Amino acid sequence: MAKNKVEITGINTNKLETLSQSEMTELFKQYKNGSKFAQERLVKCNLKLVLSILKKYQNRTDNMDDLFQIGTIGLIKAIKNFDLSFGVMFSTYAVFMIEGEVKRYIRDNSQIRISRSIKDLAYQIINYKEEYFKENSIYPTNDMICSHLNISSYQLYNAISSLSEPVSIFEPIYNDGGDTIYLLDQIEDSTTKDLNKLLCLREALNKIKEREKTVLLKRYIYGLSQSEIASELKISQAQVSRIESTALASVKRLIL
Repeated sequence: MAKNKVEITGINTNKLETLSQSEMTELFKQYKNGSKFAQERLVKCNLKLVLSILKKYQNRTDNMDDLFQIGTIGLIKAIKNFDLSFGVMFSTYAVFMIEGEVKRYIRDNSQIRISRSIKDLAYQIINYKEEYFKENSIYPTNDMICSHLNISSYQLYNAISSLSEPVSIFEPIYNDGGDTIYLLDQIEDSTTKDLNKLLCLREALNKIKEREKTVLLKRYIYGLSQSEIASELKISQAQVSRIESTALASVKRLIL
């Protein structure tokens, strides 16, 4: 597969037709009057738009033919719902719908499973954005989406993030014919070091006594005072202090 070209079985992508804006306008008028020929021509002559969107997904799937079919479904939906009164170019309107179909397909076929509630919220967000665009020719802001669906900014971010595919740290991001540069090579050393520290800390906490682990978690993760911990565990503050000191010494010994 060429780096900057999407190859689709049975289709010579170099010979796909495109239309001028005036031709598009005339075909949409004919389509709204029931012309099947106009619909077929609109689909055929906008397939390059689908291909342009699929370029960014070439490293996410081995079967671009399937993805092309899904993108074409999005194109057909865009043609069906588009109206010249929107006052925008068809390509501007169609990109969102085509990419939405592609992302849904990739997400639903991902090895990583997202909870149903998050998926449902993501669909609600997409549908609201599509409906709002159809009525107003612009997309709603995040604040507007949160207000309409009665959700927090975090819920919005979490749902939208679930639409993104995870990327392997061994994903090649550059190759000029020599050594390949992988995503891992671009991750800052400080990130890797911090990750190693967290892994070592987790392993150390799993090796110390359960009561020592409980005290450390309550003290440094939940932010409780020694007296609050003593009250919860029904022991004296002096005992909490001794357990904390012993636990810290044990963790330090296990990490170093």
